[in-house]
Amino acid sequence: MKFIKIGIFYLLGVFAIICISVFPHFFATAGLSHPLAYPKDIGAFFAGLFEADSWMYQAIHSPGDYPLIETLLEPYIYSMQLFLGAIVLGFSLAFMFAFAANFLSHRKLQWLKKILNLLESIPDVIIAVSLQALSIYIYKSSGVDLFRVAGYMDENVYFAPIITLSILPMISLFKILLFRIEEEFLKDYVVFLKSKGIHKTGILVRHVLRNVLPTTFQHAKVIIWAALSSQFIIEYLFSTHGLTFFILDSFNPMTIAVTLVLIFTPFFVLFQLIDAWLNEDPIQSQSLVVNKFAFNPIQSIRQWFRKVLQIKWNFRKLVKPFTYLGVLFLKHMNNYKFAIGSLFFIIVISASIIYSVTTNDHVDQVRIIYEADGVTIKSIPPHPPGLPFLLGSDNVGFDYLDRLVIGAKYTLLFGLLIAGCRVFIGLLGGIFYAFSINAKKQGWVEKLVDSIHFLPLTVIAYVLLQPILSVRPGMVTYTLSERIILEMIILTAIVIPLTSVLIGNNIKRVLQTEFIMSARVLGGSKFYILMRHVLPHVGPRVIILFGQQFIQVLIVFIHLGVFQFFFGGTIFKKGSPPTSVTNEWSGLIGAAKNEIGSGDTQLWLILCPLVAFMLSIFAMQLLIKGVTEVQQAKVGVLYKNKKNKKNLNFGTISEYEPTAESFQRIENNR
Repeated sequence: MKFIKIGIFYLLGVFAIICISVFPHFFATAGLSHPLAYPKDIGAFFAGLFEADSWMYQAIHSPGDYPLIETLLEPYIYSMQLFLGAIVLGFSLAFMFAFAANFLSHRKLQWLKKILNLLESIPDVIIAVSLQALSIYIYKSSGVDLFRVAGYMDENVYFAPIITLSILPMISLFKILLFRIEEEFLKDYVVFLKSKGIHKTGILVRHVLRNVLPTTFQHAKVIIWAALSSQFIIEYLFSTHGLTFFILDSFNPMTIAVTLVLIFTPFFVLFQLIDAWLNEDPIQSQSLVVNKFAFNPIQSIRQWFRKVLQIKWNFRKLVKPFTYLGVLFLKHMNNYKFAIGSLFFIIVISASIIYSVTTNDHVDQVRIIYEADGVTIKSIPPHPPGLPFLLGSDNVGFDYLDRLVIGAKYTLLFGLLIAGCRVFIGLLGGIFYAFSINAKKQGWVEKLVDSIHFLPLTVIAYVLLQPILSVRPGMVTYTLSERIILEMIILTAIVIPLTSVLIGNNIKRVLQTEFIMSARVLGGSKFYILMRHVLPHVGPRVIILFGQQFIQVLIVFIHLGVFQFFFGGTIFKKGSPPTSVTNEWSGLIGAAKNEIGSGDTQLWLILCPLVAFMLSIFAMQLLIKGVTEVQQAKVGVLYKNKKNKKNLNFGTISEYEPTAESFQRIENNR
């Protein structure tokens, strides 16, 4: 019976892949004006499965057709070699570093965590570009070829892609292991083992690592999910002939579907086997406590509207929620990390909006700079930083700083909106998941949603957004507002199942606590329990999840920018590079990609927008850390250990000598 369930989950995952694969053809040919064409396209795809012509690889720039499976098999093996090599290398280094870090002093360990937070904010594109630039620079200066920076024809490159792809998984797992091991060492059994005289190494190897492996396995799914997206972009940057090359060269529904199924299948099978080995079957292991709180959502909505209509509204009650949020924000501003992170977004977005309103998005342009004689050419675009602009110019002489300022509002503001939609809709879905679905159905939902971890997010975003963001002749085009709304909907919808289940599981943990049972016994309604008890407990976790989703949205923006699909749309014209409609930051990355890939030295063209992305990610990490510290302070966890040395006086030590008068005799009258 268990294998039948696994087979059903696999088939449902394959069906979702087919629906995704057909989506680009539907949007490019019919569009939203003909919604009934989408199910017809799905039906035509299933009918084509039984036709031999459908199983042929049809490349855009190739005159012939080739067998699809045979064509994709070799690049699939090559891509899996890169991915598995990077994962094995990254995870092995993470375990070794985590083991060694536990023997550092507490102060050094805290500094190590701060360094890991900083390294985690570096996008994978910066790592890849930096390695390529370093290799090219050393080769030009000394003639030493450290490693190949790109593949050519049938020559595969391994070292650089594996090293680049392994860095971020190593940092993420290393950070998770540090926190999990630190929590495990605080448990009572560790104190007992230390009292028995067992060395720290024995405790770490025999007990701690074994206990943290199950929870680490759950985090490994998210790490692998992010690594799969990174591989898609790294293969493209290093010009390898893996699956990325072939899915871009033949962008049709059958090629997309077969490629995604090849990626999905091995990871689905592997993690199902590991789940079975760890005896973690959520369908069977769900607690039945939540069933006591299940309710009819329609009836609850009616009751809620009745309560709303019965309320006597006044101005004070209307502004009370906003006043509460304002007071809560000011309390969090006392934490300097939260203050720095939030002020970064407030200042940058406000400056971008003010600049656009006051100058109508004006960008300074200097095409040619002459020497003092007015004849000798001193500089042509792209101008380097400092001449004549602070951050230099692009290929046609436009001020890079002006373009960064103009694009900030689109990149950051819409990134925050997408992350907010993901979390808000996920919160509503999590409430429905925790309250209205019984334990057995929750297990089924969790298993279905878990399969999303085996599909690269960047690939899915690219497949779904390619026909929307491309502004080409002969395609169904959309207005700027339509493209922005559709991109927001797609980038939100593909993650809502994950955020709903994640928030729903957090709500379930709160519902299983004793004080919730006490509140219910005392007559608290389900709506009252949700508003007064559940939401205040899951609120900080929701804020942290919002920050994580914002960082993920920025990473997707960067990846799509490398593929020259910019937020709001990309204009493709013959004889000119792709142009961003909105001047957002990923558009600068896409416009500079060709210069960096060809080995040119104008690194500021791509480093300036990448550094802007990195600063935004780091600011959000500070904001998340600030929220975490404020919540820890509420429950009594101290994150600052500063001693006031001024009040400590060790200079005078008083001596006390007891005398006979220091004692008093007490008579026992019993």
